[in-house]
Amino acid sequence: MLIHPQFDPAAIRIGSFAIHWYGLMYLMAFVQFLLLGRLRIRAPRYQALGWTYKDLEDLLFAGVLGVVLGGRLGYTLFYMPGFYLANPLSIFKIWEGGMSFHGGLLGVLAALYWFAKKRKTTFFVVSDLVAPLVPFGLAFGRLGNFINGELWGRPTDLPWAMVFPLVDSVPRHPSQIYQLLGEGVLLGIALWIYAGKPRRVGQVSGFFLLGYGICRFLAEYAREPDAFLGLLGLGLSMGQWLCVPMILFGIYLMTAFKSKSI
Repeated sequence: MLIHPQFDPAAIRIGSFAIHWYGLMYLMAFVQFLLLGRLRIRAPRYQALGWTYKDLEDLLFAGVLGVVLGGRLGYTLFYMPGFYLANPLSIFKIWEGGMSFHGGLLGVLAALYWFAKKRKTTFFVVSDLVAPLVPFGLAFGRLGNFINGELWGRPTDLPWAMVFPLVDSVPRHPSQIYQLLGEGVLLGIALWIYAGKPRRVGQVSGFFLLGYGICRFLAEYAREPDAFLGLLGLGLSMGQWLCVPMILFGIYLMTAFKSKSI
């Protein structure tokens, strides 16, 4: 049995100034987006479309807005609509926590749609460029969750079970690490390899939706459900139910979406 190290939330402290681990993880995610994005736009298919580093910077800016706004609104709508309907000003208290990946995804999709219109190209050309850059960023986010000792797993007696002292003394799945490895590292490597070959427009995006949906759906069996929601229909969590349309649409994009290769 392992015990969570209970890291100091601040990675760096200089007097009253502090840089928190979670903020540092966001920064690392943005940096890897730009670094890997440089490699993506060097591919002949994107050079032919005239992609530049400036496009990556614009995409990152739009994506950050989409993640923050969509993630927060998604949390209020998917997880605690009653509370925020009664306390609407609490929606703006982001520092109190409460972000939804699925809401953030919707926010990013809106940002990609806006960028595609601005660039006078199709939505899936843009999303196919961005999709392989997302999983490694998610890995940094899950590392931040682990360092903060949040989003812990369900009780287990496995040898690598971990006690999170700020929660209780019960050995639990270190589900943040499962998600880091699954929807982060493994999906990132598989998607990068898949996207390295000519694909029909939309297929790379479909691979991401399918891969993330499956990884997250499975990881939810080890992750402790939100206390205020518990398990929903068929014994599935809210996260699992939100993964179902992702998986179905991912399959559709990979198999039925007809367009030319890029």
